[in-house]
Amino acid sequence: MTKVAVVFAPGCEEVEGLSIVDVLRRMGIETTMVGLEGIKVPGAHGIELTCDHVLDDHLLDYDLVAFPGGWGGAEKLRDNERLADLMRQRNQHRKWNAAMCAAPITLAKYGLLDGRDYTCFPGINEEVDRLAKNARFKETITVVDEAGKVVTSRGPATALAFAYQIAEVLGYDTKQIKHEMLYDYLMEQR
Repeated sequence: MTKVAVVFAPGCEEVEGLSIVDVLRRMGIETTMVGLEGIKVPGAHGIELTCDHVLDDHLLDYDLVAFPGGWGGAEKLRDNERLADLMRQRNQHRKWNAAMCAAPITLAKYGLLDGRDYTCFPGINEEVDRLAKNARFKETITVVDEAGKVVTSRGPATALAFAYQIAEVLGYDTKQIKHEMLYDYLMEQR
């Protein structure tokens, strides 16, 4: 069974993380909320999140690990050495990793965006480019770098697109869930 972990740090963008959890659980994908520092995580907008687990070595067991953004949360993810070590190990084992909004700075610091295509919140690309070697910023809603096994996205408004993209790189068809959640209707109305 496919397993995904979403890592929540204090100051995270709640809608970004919860959108991933919501969409993947609706699809029947085992999705675990992992607190970086504890079970209770205060979000950037005063919403306290209750996670299933606290960060430990089990992060290596997931098929994909995703990071929501939010500057405060992204900084905490970026500066956590234990998380950095686990994510580098995941990369060595060719496992998928994903980050959106400000969180691509974490992947950049860990060396996971070196020579990779990515996207992020406008302006954050300057920090990513400072931390990563030869990373290539794209302005699309989501970016998949197959070679690096990395998925990235822009910000709160792209959270659903990011969640669907995560499911798709894991081999799931998202047509039905997009229809059930009216995402296809929204795209037709543009």
